[in-house]
Amino acid sequence: MITIPSGRVTLSDRRTRHSWAVDLAPYRLAAVPVTRAWYAEVTGAHPGEAEGKRLPVESVSWWEAVRFCNAVSRDRGLTPAYRLRSDERVEWDQSADGFRLPTEAEWEHACRAGTSGPRYAALDDIAWYRANSDGRVRVVGGKAPNAWGLHDTLGNVWDWCWDVYDPEVYGTYRVLRGGGWFDEHWSCRASARRRSHPTFRVDDVGFRVARSGA
Repeated sequence: MITIPSGRVTLSDRRTRHSWAVDLAPYRLAAVPVTRAWYAEVTGAHPGEAEGKRLPVESVSWWEAVRFCNAVSRDRGLTPAYRLRSDERVEWDQSADGFRLPTEAEWEHACRAGTSGPRYAALDDIAWYRANSDGRVRVVGGKAPNAWGLHDTLGNVWDWCWDVYDPEVYGTYRVLRGGGWFDEHWSCRASARRRSHPTFRVDDVGFRVARSGA
């Protein structure tokens, strides 16, 4: 995992036209999305139809991503970050040292890696998207990383984030970031936001893991 330095990121919501700044302490984020091999090792499951150990796992729901984080934490003797309640709610223990999903502010800060534009380099150099993916998910780390060493933050698969998207309109829908192999170039931007129900599964959505602290 890569240590991401502290910083400030400004998020915005198109519907409300509201922007807000978030200050971030240092944290750690995986250099690539969770692979099919790692997901299978931890869960015994093989979601989706694509085959290849180094492909990013996809067709996983937000709930499955959260459960994966807790399972890895337990396997490594760490305190799980999430408390899963019987009423299908989840609580994040922010004092826990275990694995978790990044917040969308953490995700965007890490994706930008100190840049301010929509992308940190030319899109074809850093991302698998509709114009170059040949209509399929690709092996992680196959494109150039950003300045902090993170691959596939844009393109390949969307990343689930911790945050609720817009509870007033979408209820429990969670945030997705980054764009995927099926998306046009305008969806593969550091600021692009998408949302879906936490039970949603599709073949261009995966996740990467984070941990609190440097």
